[in-house]
Amino acid sequence: MIADAAAALMRALPPETAHRGTVTLLKNFAPFLPRAAADDSRLAVEALGLSFPNPIGLAAGFDKDAEVPDAMARFGFGFVECGTVTPRSQSGNPRPRLFRLGEDRAVINRMGFNNGGMDAAAARLAARKGKGIVGINIGANKDSADRIADYRTGFARLAPLADYVTVNVSSPNTPGLRGLQNRDELGRLLGLLTGERTRLSLKQPILLKIAPDLDGHALDDIAAVLREAAIEGLIVSNTTIARPPSLKSPLAKEQGGLSGAPLFEPSTQILREMRRRLPPSLTLIGAGGVASGADAYAKIRAGASLVQLYSALTFNGPGLIARIKRELLACLTRDGFARIGDAVGRDA
Repeated sequence: MIADAAAALMRALPPETAHRGTVTLLKNFAPFLPRAAADDSRLAVEALGLSFPNPIGLAAGFDKDAEVPDAMARFGFGFVECGTVTPRSQSGNPRPRLFRLGEDRAVINRMGFNNGGMDAAAARLAARKGKGIVGINIGANKDSADRIADYRTGFARLAPLADYVTVNVSSPNTPGLRGLQNRDELGRLLGLLTGERTRLSLKQPILLKIAPDLDGHALDDIAAVLREAAIEGLIVSNTTIARPPSLKSPLAKEQGGLSGAPLFEPSTQILREMRRRLPPSLTLIGAGGVASGADAYAKIRAGASLVQLYSALTFNGPGLIARIKRELLACLTRDGFARIGDAVGRDA
């Protein structure tokens, strides 16, 4: 596959240079990319009031500025999430800020919400010609005096142009941001956003993205807020600040959020815990360490209706998406399920 060969070449470059180069290539050559084969109907998912052709999504972080959502959809993703986008453009943290841990099949980033701001992203979303499901992930500017107001501003500008909106309060790379996961602050934030949605007469689902570095008490508090808030979904999880002793790469000491294979187990455990705490009506999306059909299936059995990945593309290329879907179908056949929805939450 040409795209996989190009991805292999990009891995020879420094990580952030490779990422920027990949996005540039996709912008210029997207119309020439072959479109993935139609999905098997057994993989279709009805969730968040939307019809997904398959449960595999691209996580936020790859397409920060909504430059290539339709190009990425051509590789066979069931949905694409762009962002994180902040109201004003910002350069993010100093470089280097992105590190491949090849020995660990992992990535560390401390990007710091580098993006071109909501107006630039809005213009691109408005100009889209594709029809795939695209979500937008919103955040707050690092120097904002009122971060909750930033989320309201970003929501009002971007929600009308997306199929759903994810509220990112769990990045470890903006100081103090994770404090918005606290019960009182989170309740105020989600109440403001659902109120703004009503005021604007919008119907886009709202999702919250949480960290994997939460204890049982914090999970209880978040679940209590979500049971009262009128939002539709939860993404579990963002990157982790933990450094498992199993890491082999000398880059493991770098600061930032760790993603990839080492995140799979802790994020799946948090997913399972949140499924037990929340009503079935609230959709869960499993993210963290997904690199195979077995990984995706484990997230689904733990309670996720949908799954996201990003870091695994760094090591496997876009051909991974078709392989995951083939492996998912094999898992369904093995376990006697007629459709992917039948497996959701079986281990929770």
